[in-house]
Amino acid sequence: MRVLIVEDDADALAMLEHAIAHFGYEVAGASNGLEALELIRSGRFRLVVSDWEMPGMTGVELCREVRRRSASGYTYFILLTSRTGSGDLIDGLRAGADEFLPKPFNPLELEVRLRVAKRILSLESRDVVIFSLAKLAEARDPETGAHLERIREYCRVIGQHLCGLEAFRDEIDGDFVEMLYLTSPLHDIGKVGIPDNVLLKPGALTRDEFEIMKQHAAIGGATLSAAADAHPEAKYLQMARDIALSHHEKYDGSGYPAGLSGRQIPLCGRIVALADVYDALTTARVYKPAYSHEVAKSIIVEGKGRHFDPAMVEAFLANEAVFVRIRECFEDAQSANQAAALEPAVSAAT
Repeated sequence: MRVLIVEDDADALAMLEHAIAHFGYEVAGASNGLEALELIRSGRFRLVVSDWEMPGMTGVELCREVRRRSASGYTYFILLTSRTGSGDLIDGLRAGADEFLPKPFNPLELEVRLRVAKRILSLESRDVVIFSLAKLAEARDPETGAHLERIREYCRVIGQHLCGLEAFRDEIDGDFVEMLYLTSPLHDIGKVGIPDNVLLKPGALTRDEFEIMKQHAAIGGATLSAAADAHPEAKYLQMARDIALSHHEKYDGSGYPAGLSGRQIPLCGRIVALADVYDALTTARVYKPAYSHEVAKSIIVEGKGRHFDPAMVEAFLANEAVFVRIRECFEDAQSANQAAALEPAVSAAT
């Protein structure tokens, strides 16, 4: 990760460059705010350590200008200052500073703050990459609309409900729900390995074609398992793997790919299973119309204890009004987008 140091004192700049390079970061320096702003605009730097007091443009003014300009990613801003008054700190926070570091700086404290910055920026990158991968898989199936967006919203609703139940106290908490929201869009990532003649077939699949289609769960699981094994510290990859592998398992053991049953199926997989089926039922496909909420509800209730974990069904029933609102919200958004896309053509025709 590249760090931009903004410091008008040459000796202080050299000390910072030496310390930060020693911590393993790629370092560049700027002697004033205007020079730093041009470097930040290049998009090469998302972590800035800046002195507060500088001629021409102060560190606070630089931070304010960075926040004012639109950017493709977040820039983490650490201000170096000898100011300790609460009014000064408030001014810095209002300008958009993330951290303050006293001058003269303590190298160990600087290292810790850089680690915090790196972790936060990595989380943003992680979220973007995960959803981009999921959208890549979805792009091969153009009829799914906002499927991924709806899925993660449905999953979060179920997860938040379970989080409040004593029976799930040891399995689920706020971090679990957030990770579920993050990783559930990867449930069908394995579809990138399914041939087009099967995945894009405009009609019902034959028995042999369905067997090919079912392989997407194992393909997705194997892909994410390799990533999880390579990065065991990344817990979200483990959940993503479990979801991809198990979201087509059924509570009675009749699902695929492993025929797991009951609590053998990871909790995240049991949640996504219901969310995925609800969305499939209430969305139109070339081979079926969109079913109403009531029809989808009856099918899910009928599958309680067979297809679905009874606790997941109860969570769905307790929040069915929220499910309806989510579906309607994305339908309204899609209609608005379609209308906006048609507007230029309508104007041209008139």
